[in-house]
Amino acid sequence: MKIVVLSDTHMPYRSKALPSRLVQELKDSDLILHAGDWTDWFVYERLADFAPVQGIAGNNDGIDIVDRLGYQRIVEVEGRRIGMVHGHGWRGSTENIALNTFKEEPLDCLIYGHSHIPVVKRVGELLVLNPGSPTDKRGEDEYSFIVLNLEAGQLKAQLVLYPDKH
Repeated sequence: MKIVVLSDTHMPYRSKALPSRLVQELKDSDLILHAGDWTDWFVYERLADFAPVQGIAGNNDGIDIVDRLGYQRIVEVEGRRIGMVHGHGWRGSTENIALNTFKEEPLDCLIYGHSHIPVVKRVGELLVLNPGSPTDKRGEDEYSFIVLNLEAGQLKAQLVLYPDKH
């Protein structure tokens, strides 16, 4: 199973269209996970043209998106539990806020966004991912998202970096 993980699209403010590098991976994806800051519901609709979409709202999303998606969720995929939260808040780093959101939940993977800083690492047995942003690299050198493959019950993440969001 191929899962495309993204966050912080901030569309249409940071881009009017999905970047071609992202679209290339979306074409054969089985599932799309978005960790918030869509800023417009049309992003969900556009992603849903490629594969089923699961997501949560971020701090830049309007009440319409918050009402539809909420701020956190656990997605179960082929027996694997994936926690999703944007990571915004007042106490601690973005990653610590995300980790603390699900500290009582058994997870295989945690996905968060907000910082626009890509992360692919393990915290103990937990796979921790921040896909960065495909449209707003802020202080990063490149735009980014993650391709998460689930094969034989194992989750493997590949960070995809690219210099041009068009």
